[in-house]
Amino acid sequence: MLAALLAPPAPQSIPRIVLRWLLALAYLIAGIAHLRSPAGFIQITPGWVPGPPVVVMLTGLAEIAGALALAAVPRLRQAAGIGLALYAVCVFPANINHALNHIALGGSQLGWWYHAPRFALQPVLVWLALWVGGVTDWPFRRGGTKSRPHR
Repeated sequence: MLAALLAPPAPQSIPRIVLRWLLALAYLIAGIAHLRSPAGFIQITPGWVPGPPVVVMLTGLAEIAGALALAAVPRLRQAAGIGLALYAVCVFPANINHALNHIALGGSQLGWWYHAPRFALQPVLVWLALWVGGVTDWPFRRGGTKSRPHR
C-alpha cells in the first residue's frame, strides 16, 4: 500500500489537472482563512469537539498541507486526495451544527439557500478529492477495464 502511494503518479487528463489545481486553490484559501480568521470556524465547531481553537488551527494547517501536496508533490498526490476527502467527511458535523443551530457569522445568519447546496455538494467534494488525487477513476472507467492515462 505504501509503495503504491509513493509510486510516481500516472499522467492525468486536462480536466483532472484543472480541477486538481482549483481544488488545491480552494483548500489553500480555506486553510489560510482558518488561520487568519478562526472565530467563525470556532463558532460552528460542535460542543463535543475538545479545544476548538486548536482544532481549527490544525484543520487550517491540514488544508494547506493537503492543498500543497495535491498541487505540487506528485508522489504525495494520492495521499493528499485521501486526506482531503477524509477532511471533508470530518468537518461535516461543523456544517450540520452551523445549519441546525442557526449560528450567525459576522452578524449574518445563512439560511437554507446556503446550507442545502453545501450539504448536497459535500459528497461531491469527497469524490473530487479522490478523483483529482488519482485514487479513483470512477465513474469514468468504462466496462470494468482500466482506463488509459491521458498525456
